[in-house]
Amino acid sequence: MRMAALLATALCLLLIGAIAGFFYAYSVSVIWGLDASDPATAIRAMQAINASVRNAAFAPAFFGTPVAAVLAAVMWLAAGRRGPALLLAGAALLYVAGAFLPTLWVNVPMNEALARLAVPAGTEEARATWTAWSSPWLAWNHLRTVASLTALLLAGAALFAAGRR
Repeated sequence: MRMAALLATALCLLLIGAIAGFFYAYSVSVIWGLDASDPATAIRAMQAINASVRNAAFAPAFFGTPVAAVLAAVMWLAAGRRGPALLLAGAALLYVAGAFLPTLWVNVPMNEALARLAVPAGTEEARATWTAWSSPWLAWNHLRTVASLTALLLAGAALFAAGRR
């Protein structure tokens, strides 16, 4: 049971690391890069990104992270190891509350609204449209990034705690 719990914890760490890195990249490069480009181009680029992001490579990290964390927590509880179990349960809860639900309730609806938008022809109108979208989207993405990175830290702490007697 201990080896299975270790493997489940490692899987959780891998998945949450992938999704945390995904959110982090948007926070520190993608949106800043789009902000620095022509606003009409930024809108078109983000529309294309959003149209392609729901894919088989993204889904396991986004949807699998809380499942893997809960599964690993249950396995550690069954193995009589409360410490790693609590850390993984905390990671799952933090990820769901700070990244998963904001994605579903805020960022995805914003993405869908941007997808329906006709790109404004005028530069100033495009700039106003892009800024009105990118600033709040990025703020919510920062929350997803911090929550995911903190959950990653908790999952790493769980793996460390599992190795201690």
